[in-house]
Amino acid sequence: MNSLAPRDATMYWLSARTRNDLFLLYCFADAGQDPDQLRAAVANRVVRIPDLLIHVLDTPANIAYPLWATCDFTGDQFIDHELGDATWANLTADLGALLGTGLAANDRPWRLHTFRNVRDVPGFAAEEPALVAVLQLSHAVADGRRAAAIARALFGADDLPAPTATHPTAPFPLRYVPNSLRARTTTALAVALALPAIPIGMARTVIRGLAAARAQRDLAGLTAAGEVPSPAPGVEPTLLNGTGAPPEAHLARMLVCDKARLRTPDHSVTVVALTAISFALERYLRDHDAPVPELRAQVPMAITAPATDDPTRNAYRDLSVDLSLSEPHPRTRADRIAADLTARRTRAAHPLQHAPDAVTAVLPAPILHRDVANAPIDQLPERVSGHTVVSSVDRGPADLEFGGGPVRFTAGFPALGAVMHLTHGVTGLGDTVTISVHADPAVIPDPDHYTDLLDSALDEVARALR
Repeated sequence: MNSLAPRDATMYWLSARTRNDLFLLYCFADAGQDPDQLRAAVANRVVRIPDLLIHVLDTPANIAYPLWATCDFTGDQFIDHELGDATWANLTADLGALLGTGLAANDRPWRLHTFRNVRDVPGFAAEEPALVAVLQLSHAVADGRRAAAIARALFGADDLPAPTATHPTAPFPLRYVPNSLRARTTTALAVALALPAIPIGMARTVIRGLAAARAQRDLAGLTAAGEVPSPAPGVEPTLLNGTGAPPEAHLARMLVCDKARLRTPDHSVTVVALTAISFALERYLRDHDAPVPELRAQVPMAITAPATDDPTRNAYRDLSVDLSLSEPHPRTRADRIAADLTARRTRAAHPLQHAPDAVTAVLPAPILHRDVANAPIDQLPERVSGHTVVSSVDRGPADLEFGGGPVRFTAGFPALGAVMHLTHGVTGLGDTVTISVHADPAVIPDPDHYTDLLDSALDEVARALR
C-alpha cells in the first residue's frame, strides 16, 4: 500500500479547510509558441516525472490513510490564461486571484498555468515578451524543496528517462489510474488491513508518547544547562495577523533582484531579506498608526526526517525568528536576526525534536483525521509564533527552459491562513533573487506602498552590511 505519510495526509486534509497549495512562478523569454505547442511539451515531460502522475485515493470513513494512485495527465491540467492587455501589472492582478484557488488532490494534485506575451516584465527589455508559467501543486505532494525539484524536472533542458512500466525513483508502478472498481477494491483492502491495526497503532502511540514526554524532559534539562537554545516565546498578534478569519482575497507583488544586490560578506541572502522585511514591517505599521510591538517571522527550515516505512514528502519545521525591532541600526539588527535564526535552527535540528514526529507517525488515521478536522484553524490565538512567514528557497541554476525560451527568474508565494495574512517568498534562481509579497488586502490594503518600503529597505540593509 502506498499510503500518504501522516504529515502529508495532514496537508491533504487541511486543504479541505484552507487554501494551502504551493505556487511556483517561473518567468521565461517568450519564443512565440502557441498553447497547443506548450501543452504538448508539458505532456511529453510529465510522462517521465513520477511525482506528476499520481493522485490521492480517499479511504472509506478515513479508517486508513489516503493512498497514492497513479494517473494520467489530462488536458485540463494545463490552463492558458488570456490577459487582454498582457502587462506585468495585469498579470500580477490575475496572479492574486489565482493564489486564492485550491486543487482537489483526489482528482489531480497539480496544474500548470501559463501567461503568454507579457510585457513590461522586470529584467526584460522594453517590449520584450515573457512567458510566465505558474505550477500549482498540492502541499500533500511536496514541500518547497521537493516542489522545486519537480519544477526542475518539468522545465529542465536535460533529457529525462523514458517512461517505463516501472521507474526506479517511484514507489509504485507507472500505470494509468485504476478504474472505479479497482479503486474501490484498493481502498477496501486498505481499510481491511487498517482496522485490526488500529489497537496496535494506539498502543504504539501511547508508548511513543511516553518516550516523547521523556525526550521533552531531557530537552528541557539540556536547555536549562545552556546546551540547547531556549524555545522561542509566543507573541501577541498584530493587525498583520488579521482577525482569524480566512482571507477572502489575495494580492501578489514581486521584487526581482540581481543576487549581487543582496550579497554581503557576513550574512546570507535570507538574513538580508529578513532584516529588510523587519524595517519594512516596522515602517508600514507606523505609517498606519498601528502599535509596533515585538515582531517575529515564521521561517520554514528543511530537515532530514528519520527513515520510516512511509517517508514524508513534507520534511520541514517552522522556526520563530525574532526580527529585533529594538535595535535601530541595520548591521546590529542583522547580526541579532542571524544569531536568533542560528539558535532556532540548532534547537529544531536536535535529535530529541524527532520524538513528537515519531508519535504522529504511528497515530491511526481516524484519530489524526479527527484532530485535523476539529483543529481551530479559523480562530486567532492569544499568542502566535510569528506575524509573517518568510520562506527562503534556492531553486538552483538558471538552466531551465520552456516553450523554447530560457528562464529569467522564479518566485514563490507561501500560503495565507487564519493566522498569517502576510507572507514573503525569498526565491533564488541563478543570479536572481525574487522577494515576493502575498497579502490579504484587508490587512495590507496598499501593497504597492509596502513593496516600496521593502524595496528601499533592501538597499538600506545591503549598504549597511557591506
